[in-house]
Amino acid sequence: MDLSFSKEDLAFRDEVRRFIAEAYTDEMRAMNAQSKNGYLDKEHMLQWQRALYRKGWAAPNWPVEYGGPDWSHAQKYLFETELASAGTPLMSPMGLKMVGPVIMAFGTDAQKKQHLRPILASEVWWCQGYSEPGSGSDLASLQMKCEDKGDHFLLNGSKIWTTQAQWADWMFNLVRTDPTAKQQEGISFILVDMKTPGIEVESIVTLDLPVDGQQEINQVFYDDVKVPKANLIGEVNKGWTYAKYLLSFERGNSYAPGLKRMLAKVRRLAGQTDADGARLIDDSAFAARLSALEIELASMEFYELRVFSAMSTGERLGAESSMLKCRGTEIQQAISEMALEAVGYYAMPFIRDTWEKANEPRPGPDFAAPIAPYYFNLRKASIYAGSNEIQRNIMAKAVLGL
Repeated sequence: MDLSFSKEDLAFRDEVRRFIAEAYTDEMRAMNAQSKNGYLDKEHMLQWQRALYRKGWAAPNWPVEYGGPDWSHAQKYLFETELASAGTPLMSPMGLKMVGPVIMAFGTDAQKKQHLRPILASEVWWCQGYSEPGSGSDLASLQMKCEDKGDHFLLNGSKIWTTQAQWADWMFNLVRTDPTAKQQEGISFILVDMKTPGIEVESIVTLDLPVDGQQEINQVFYDDVKVPKANLIGEVNKGWTYAKYLLSFERGNSYAPGLKRMLAKVRRLAGQTDADGARLIDDSAFAARLSALEIELASMEFYELRVFSAMSTGERLGAESSMLKCRGTEIQQAISEMALEAVGYYAMPFIRDTWEKANEPRPGPDFAAPIAPYYFNLRKASIYAGSNEIQRNIMAKAVLGL
């Protein structure tokens, strides 16, 4: 296993740093520092994603024929590392990382022509229609009805926890096309224009993110929604195959660079003096927990590098994506807990909109305002993209043969 980078790789890393210094504006940095969930508003997310598109870097994992940059695995890893280290805005993964690869692999030529370039250019916003009330981690139990009406499909039901559906132009859905088949065998994968009559998006208000510029999740209702048959991906009742393919992209992220930045922030917060001149970092119990997390994170980083090294020789990602998802989200949650402890009672005041220009000073320092909401928001990290319990089942089957 060779984990060293070539001179060409390091030159590429420096180019990425120069791009970030130019494209990541002070306005975006200020907003990101006060983000409760790591996202910006739609306007600034599009500004960032379109800057990457103009540079040719919007989709590192896409093939060249569809607009990808033809990078080596080392360049992809360095790119993700530099973005995370700089704390750049999160990109919406729904189009670029999820449905885009599915359309490439299983879509028709017409679907590729219609959707791929607008996804790459961030001209169209996508959301994901997987979970339903009662069907989340047990996704195969979904019940959203899709009836064949001859010249179109008719959809009835609802999807829930739909991230940024309030901004979406299109949704990719798993739907029940054969209620008599075994659970996984009666599901299809279909694309839906959100402007279609019969679709209603209802915001879900959460403790950390009330309905303002940072509101995140929604429930989407379908009432006799007519969808052209041309919007079906692949074959009827084969949607579970396409869904599993998509989830390998949703889970196969690099966690370590972003987690290192989060942990460094916790160390800085704990190093500040309080009103009595004391520092939390000087508390031996806290310092020991912080050091233990740093060791766990270093171990995970080397595991990611091992996976990256294997992929660079042509190996495919298997149960490793489940391993990384479990470990990454567990460490992420642990760091957020320590951040909450580091700001102490300054985490208690609830700032409804941390982007608002308030007339009166906030209670406590600005850096404290998003800490508690971010902690609460991250409770979902071990549930989304397949709960960690489900991931452990996958690992037990794929790795241990249980």
